Amino acid sequence: MLDLNQSDTDVPGGREQPETAPERAGGPSSPVPLRPYLIVAVLLCALYFLYAYLRYSHFQSPSWDLGIFEQEVRAYAGLNAPVVNIKGPGYLILGDHFSPVVALLVPLYWIWPSALALLFAQSALFAASAVIVGRTVQQLLGGRSGLCATVAYGLSWGLQEAVKSDFHEIAFAVPLIALVCRALLLQRWTAAVLWALPLVLIKEDLGITVAVVGALLALYGRRLQGMLLAAFGVFAFALTVLVLIPAASSAGTYDYWKKIDKNGEQEVSLLDSVLGVLDSSVKVEMLIFLVGITAFMALRSPLMLLVLPTLGWRLLSQDSNHWGMVWHYSAILMPVVFLAMADGIRRSRASERPWLLAYANVAVPVAAAIAVTLTQHLPLRDLLRPEFYRSEASVEAAEEALDAIPKGARVETDITLMAHLTGDRTVYWVGGAPGTAPDIVAINLDFGWSRPIDDPVKYAQQLHPEARYRIKHRAGSFVVMERTTPAPSGFRS
Repeated sequence: MLDLNQSDTDVPGGREQPETAPERAGGPSSPVPLRPYLIVAVLLCALYFLYAYLRYSHFQSPSWDLGIFEQEVRAYAGLNAPVVNIKGPGYLILGDHFSPVVALLVPLYWIWPSALALLFAQSALFAASAVIVGRTVQQLLGGRSGLCATVAYGLSWGLQEAVKSDFHEIAFAVPLIALVCRALLLQRWTAAVLWALPLVLIKEDLGITVAVVGALLALYGRRLQGMLLAAFGVFAFALTVLVLIPAASSAGTYDYWKKIDKNGEQEVSLLDSVLGVLDSSVKVEMLIFLVGITAFMALRSPLMLLVLPTLGWRLLSQDSNHWGMVWHYSAILMPVVFLAMADGIRRSRASERPWLLAYANVAVPVAAAIAVTLTQHLPLRDLLRPEFYRSEASVEAAEEALDAIPKGARVETDITLMAHLTGDRTVYWVGGAPGTAPDIVAINLDFGWSRPIDDPVKYAQQLHPEARYRIKHRAGSFVVMERTTPAPSGFRS
């Protein structure tokens, strides 16, 4: 059983060996080999990236986010302010979310200036987190639990859905949170603090997660460290949402408060938001699957407190996209629940209840079986389908449309072509750049418009009455229109 008040050994001169499972942490004392975990991580990275690459090459991006992040990284790579024109002409992205950590992708982008570089980086970061989770489980539980946990974690629905959702900044948070949880479970208190601090540079809401790490440190007996870290987390959250983001935003506010206090145009009181946290079966299903993938053993660990900040804003949100198992929002919860599972199993092994002890001894294989079974209904299953690798006629039409758009042009487009254009063109979201008269308007007529577009040229001129357009290229459902009138002053290519 873990001694919560044991003295800190994670300091210079301490006795703790970094890759040996300490007996005081309840695990075996033999070293944990790295090679098997690296092999599994390479395989996971290959699966993640292959899936992301095929989706990208088949023009199946689910949102504008990949284009947004490439514009941001491209700006950093050119040593410029992170202006993202997809969000609006001249839009400073730090006024939307505070994620300066994305600048770390610049060296990779210099080598590989493509949205694919971002997808590969995310795949590698997720795979690296699997190594951290698996080796920690092995140190805590021994036997063959580590590799089983690595597979279960690597195939978890939170990571698979994040891979399907293209790149997001939370890719950096996933391995960092795994390292924080590892340090807490192995009683490396200083390491837990140091791994937690950078989370505030990944996304503004993670400041509250940092504060909860501090609360856990206090719970484990490291009161001073815990209180200081908790204070830092709260301060960082307040600074980013009340000062830094409003300062960078053209509106002078943090827009995402509206996700909690507005449902469309209707005002929602905080009390109603709180009372409605479980008002949808989608929310309940997500919560059940969140703990269910750990065979429910995660519920026996105080580490589960770390999921509360992220779950809190998601359940309070009026945006249904935040509630369920899709998109990327649950990826940062995966390392928490799987390492909480390991802690819960370790605690259960000291139980005097025979049924709990027996269940704890099979919980990791059960979690692995659950992950493999769920994969039959999750994104990576597509890799087993031959049709997933085939190019359809629509792909050829999209590639022809790309070839018809000159490099360096200012392009207004929808999600279909967006992430393929951001590397070497200035890209705007269709309908989001009034008055700019872009050189090209390129649309996919099958994109899913609220009303069918019968006359593409008329639609382009409705978007930009200050200019005139004509069709330059048309193939399948893709229409590329070029401006025939001079560009407005200040927007010349």
